[in-house]
Amino acid sequence: MTNRVTTKDKILDVAEVLFAEHGFNDTSLRTITSKANVNLASVNYHFGDKKTLVRAVLNRYLEAFMPAVETALYELNEREHYTMADVFGALKAPLLSLNQVKPGGASRFMSLVGRGYTDVQGHLRWFITTRYTETLALFTQSVMKANPKLDAETLFWRLHLTLGTCVFTMASSQALSEIALSSFDNEVDAEAIINQIIPYLAAGVAAE
Repeated sequence: MTNRVTTKDKILDVAEVLFAEHGFNDTSLRTITSKANVNLASVNYHFGDKKTLVRAVLNRYLEAFMPAVETALYELNEREHYTMADVFGALKAPLLSLNQVKPGGASRFMSLVGRGYTDVQGHLRWFITTRYTETLALFTQSVMKANPKLDAETLFWRLHLTLGTCVFTMASSQALSEIALSSFDNEVDAEAIINQIIPYLAAGVAAE
């Protein structure tokens, strides 16, 4: 039993690194098995197929992130009034807490989600929306409470554009960090990127 768990974790660890660095589409199961020093039968035994492996890699972070987001949003909604900056700010601590799941976990998770929506958008969207329906609904309700004048169509576009901004930023987080370092001599980590994006998204969603 211990060997199975060890093998499974080894596959997940290697797949996570390769997915984050090269994307989901450009990482083959053969590459994963070679780097993990396991055979394809081990991957098939533990995960069945590549889609299930992708879900398992993401879910190690999502299982920590989503409940923390839900708790933060419930606490936010105990207040009578709050702003969009408060709504997006409620996501910051849950994101940074992923560094406790793994060193550099926040950056790794951002990269994985960004690449996931770029490479396997339909599959990842379906997985997250069906598995974490209540948390996503609470987020939407919080946005509506902070912006009661938004009609349904405008809300749809604002949230869609928010998702697009987040996906691009997360998928490009490593490149953005390198540009910030070379152009401004400023070392940028996950928290710095989050601090940049919160006021931008808040202003966009709350715009007249």
